[in-house]
Amino acid sequence: MSADDIVVLLDELIHTSQDGRMGYAEAAEFARDAELKRLFLLRSAECAKAVQDLQRAVQGLGREPAEQGTLAGAAHRGWVRLQASLRDNNLAVLEELERGEAHAEAVYARVLAARLPPEVLGLVQEQHRAVLRNLNEVRNLGVRYRNAA
Repeated sequence: MSADDIVVLLDELIHTSQDGRMGYAEAAEFARDAELKRLFLLRSAECAKAVQDLQRAVQGLGREPAEQGTLAGAAHRGWVRLQASLRDNNLAVLEELERGEAHAEAVYARVLAARLPPEVLGLVQEQHRAVLRNLNEVRNLGVRYRNAA
């Protein structure tokens, strides 16, 4: 796999992680529960660190990393705002975060299937585990909030 091929894959993860950072930050604005707000801000900060780590990996390959999220991510955040305005904020936000994390998990799984070289494989595997943790976390919180409703 060429350095250019690796950069394309890492840039896709940068875009995905940027979307996650912005999505969690926005979710914190709309959540009414203080515990959820704190959790979402923590997850946003973790996504920001993931972006920085991926950008450093791209720079280590002698390339310029991606900077922004995706148009689809921006549209998804708009959908979160709409849903939060129409329904129970906590549950609506959790459902949208679950969709976002499911998408991120699929992106990471696809990138890992590309057989990355060892110099970036560990980083991507570690971040994939964090995405899986986040996905399970928001699913479990969604169940809790649905059952409480």
